[in-house]
Amino acid sequence: MEEIKLQRDYLKKYNKPFVISGPCSAETQEQLMETAIALADTGNVDMLRAGIWKPRTRPGTFEGIGKEGLKWMTNAKKETGLPVTVEVANADHIEHALNAEIDVLWIGAKTTVNPFSMQEIADSLKGTNAKVLVKNPINPSLSLWLGAIERLENVGVNVLGVIHRGFTEFGDKIYRNNPMWQIPIELMMNRPDLAVINDPSHICGNRTMLQEVAQKAMDLNFDGIMLEVHRDPDNAWSDAMQQVTPQRFHEIISGLNIRKEKGENQQAPEDLHEYRRKIDELDKELLSIISKRMDVVRNIGKYKKSHNTSVLQKARWETIINRTLELSDKFDLNPEFIKIILKAIHDESIDIQEKILNG
Repeated sequence: MEEIKLQRDYLKKYNKPFVISGPCSAETQEQLMETAIALADTGNVDMLRAGIWKPRTRPGTFEGIGKEGLKWMTNAKKETGLPVTVEVANADHIEHALNAEIDVLWIGAKTTVNPFSMQEIADSLKGTNAKVLVKNPINPSLSLWLGAIERLENVGVNVLGVIHRGFTEFGDKIYRNNPMWQIPIELMMNRPDLAVINDPSHICGNRTMLQEVAQKAMDLNFDGIMLEVHRDPDNAWSDAMQQVTPQRFHEIISGLNIRKEKGENQQAPEDLHEYRRKIDELDKELLSIISKRMDVVRNIGKYKKSHNTSVLQKARWETIINRTLELSDKFDLNPEFIKIILKAIHDESIDIQEKILNG
């Protein structure tokens, strides 16, 4: 088998995303093999994935078949010729996976968020030739994500790339995990050497939005896609709602519009176009955040009406101003510019609450 190469500069030679696919969980040898063969037949997959150990949020759900599934993965690899990847979360997982000659290890969001776990994994991988993909932490923190990568690099691990699977946000009604596109964009600007793989399955939590999210990742110049595929999604043992059939997987990947790389003489305009596209996405995120803030403002207005409280709270406003100006200095932003924005938001908040009190 050809050596696995996932570095961004290598993948950019090809006008296609690097595609990782397979079931959320390896359930039985037959289920895994049948799904793997069907995926290989589509011609759209570059690496086979399956969960062997599943870090479920609550007990009582299927937590993975365990190390027995590693044999199934290696058998699927022999049958299809596809390299394979599994999630690892501790030193024991790593030992078993490396002994089974798993090609690439991925580290999940619930592990990436914990520096103690990441250091244990890093220490276990020291001196190995392991190839690793790092999912973003469940918390929306670029520092945690970069910290996990750096811990691996500090012990000599050749980190190949990262997986963007979205971030946990209480009350989100659209996504299972909010993509918060500005965070992977910032990571790409900090670490342009790392391949960035998008995981629409975990972002969406359903089948209906997969194409849309995958396309947005391609529009933002991501390097690959990870999609969960099952031979019989409705009867999957874990995350059934976000898995698709091999046929639907083929339709999604084939339907992606991949932006072609331009010639060197057109590189400057292309770079400008890329920056503008990122600005557009960040503007959407700004509007989304402002909208959520105004929802909170409305709730406060209802509270003030029921408790006969005045709209303007001078001490609270001064606290907000002082705190925000301190943060503006931390983020290297012009304080006067921030005061203008904050005043406009505050004025709109007062108008909203006055309408509620007098409505």
